[in-house]
Amino acid sequence: MDDKEVLGRINGLVDEEHKLRQQLSQGKLTAEEEHARLKELEEALDQCWDLLRRRRAARETGNDPDAEQAHSTSEVENYLQ
Repeated sequence: MDDKEVLGRINGLVDEEHKLRQQLSQGKLTAEEEHARLKELEEALDQCWDLLRRRRAARETGNDPDAEQAHSTSEVENYLQ
């Protein structure tokens, strides 16, 4: 994925997050359903932001950003802060 595609994916995930919150407020899904899907969305967003940061870093250091691939959810979620 190039930067534009990653940003498009991020925007799509954020849109879905907003729709989930709206559906919850309208009683179309339970809090448990919303929570489970939000967790998945947050993990996918973390992956996308990580990939975008690594692509930008590669470009800034003169490396090929296209060589960067998304890391697994478990790897991204377990980065040390």
